Amino acid sequence: MAQLFRPSSNTIAKVSIVLVVTLAASTLAVGYMVDRGSWITSVRDAPEQPIPFSHKHHVKDDGIDCRYCHTGVETSHFAGLPATETCMTCHSQIWNNTAITQPIRDSWASGKSIQWTRVHDLPDFVFFNHSIHVNKGIGCSTCHGQVNEMPLMYKVNTLYMNWCIKLPSGPGAIHSAAFGVFNIDYKYPPNQAELGAQLVKDYHVQSLTDCVTCHR
Repeated sequence: MAQLFRPSSNTIAKVSIVLVVTLAASTLAVGYMVDRGSWITSVRDAPEQPIPFSHKHHVKDDGIDCRYCHTGVETSHFAGLPATETCMTCHSQIWNNTAITQPIRDSWASGKSIQWTRVHDLPDFVFFNHSIHVNKGIGCSTCHGQVNEMPLMYKVNTLYMNWCIKLPSGPGAIHSAAFGVFNIDYKYPPNQAELGAQLVKDYHVQSLTDCVTCHR
């Protein structure tokens, strides 16, 4: 019986299989990198704001505490954005004739809120409560990074589900005493493993990874 395929067909078939597998793997790899890239996650991408507000200036240079502007962070699911009145507390007296703060004065005169662009904007199907986290010893910089070094605000973490779940590397690894929660420059002590374990007990921390915890 005559051969239906040439001897080289085996080689062609093997090469074709390798190319298909390589192409599929490359497509998945590229898709993964795009999905984790700043174009999708907006990590380290500072969005345009109505006022180029500098956390570096206000937090690092002026020493303003997070809670002065984000008043709901200890009691609400939403940390809150500062009302124009809060801004005017200072800017009615300083930088009160500059173009950069004109939107503040316009908002004050018109009674219309400043339309800030959310930097950390979770999807609608995600429930996150700021108060429970900060009251259990999770510091601001754990999720938001060193905002005192940011001339313009941007995300330093994706805040994806896998990032949140994998965040703790052990019991109490990221928990701090109350004085460290709002200290952007807080450094974990050498005995963090021992201290963290005690804080977990003191704060009555529970490991809640059930779906309904965040998806209600």
